[in-house]
Amino acid sequence: MASKESRRVNRYWETVRSSAGVSQPDELVTNAQWDVLTGEPRGVDYVEVDADGVPALWAVPHGTAKDGPVLLCFHGGGYIGGSMFTHRKMFAHLAKAIGARALSIDYTLLPQGGVFPRPVAEGVTAYRWLLDQGIPAGRVAIAGDSAGGHLAMTVQLRARGEDLPLPAATMLISPWIDMAGSGESLDYNAGKDAIFNKQWILDMAAAFLNGHDPRSPDAAPLHADLSGFGPIYIQVGDAELLLDDSRMLAEHAKQAGVGVQLDEFADQQHSFQMAAGLAPEADDAINRFAAWARPRLGIAEPV
Repeated sequence: MASKESRRVNRYWETVRSSAGVSQPDELVTNAQWDVLTGEPRGVDYVEVDADGVPALWAVPHGTAKDGPVLLCFHGGGYIGGSMFTHRKMFAHLAKAIGARALSIDYTLLPQGGVFPRPVAEGVTAYRWLLDQGIPAGRVAIAGDSAGGHLAMTVQLRARGEDLPLPAATMLISPWIDMAGSGESLDYNAGKDAIFNKQWILDMAAAFLNGHDPRSPDAAPLHADLSGFGPIYIQVGDAELLLDDSRMLAEHAKQAGVGVQLDEFADQQHSFQMAAGLAPEADDAINRFAAWARPRLGIAEPV
């Protein structure tokens, strides 16, 4: 059973939906106060930078080396909301647990014309910028939640197409992977998901793709060749509509010879890791990511 802290997060989303009379996903995002979901991590500094024209935010845990490994992070929000600020605390918790710096970017959202492939191209620009700073690809891990999980995969597909080396590892939180909406969990988890409904997900996908084929390999990791990708760790809640997105991606990656770990968390919602610092399930998930990522980034275990 979910902890009372996790249930409080569920009630928060349910309250936002009901109290505001939310009928569209953009209204949900507009009415959400993202920062109340996450505890403030101590011992982390934040620095805004320009990553070759892409706004970005460093989260720098105290004691991390400037020439050490880096996380490149993509926030969720259905491509209609969220920012490097709304998710800064969650990614800072992840960076601190791993012992690395994290760079989160602000990609262009749908209300500002951020249809496919613009956010993907901006993600590749930020990744190339990191490499140009002298950070080897083998010391970079990419992380993303929800729509940011989609970006985490499509950015790597585009980067590979531009002959850039791929990062060492990928960490995905409730990734929104299937733009065609074929997952059966969209139906069997209806009523369990505190945030979304099936029609919202289909509408957001159509708006983002803007006429692009939802099964085209450049937009759909489930239909792309993933050979050559570094290992992938996926975390997902078993109560969310996008559960099958994670399951299908894990199976597709395995068939391509990619190392995959998939953890399903009982009674947890979409991107429940946003409650890091407040809910034990979120903290456990962050610590699992950290234990998995450290050896892949060449970071020693904490004493």
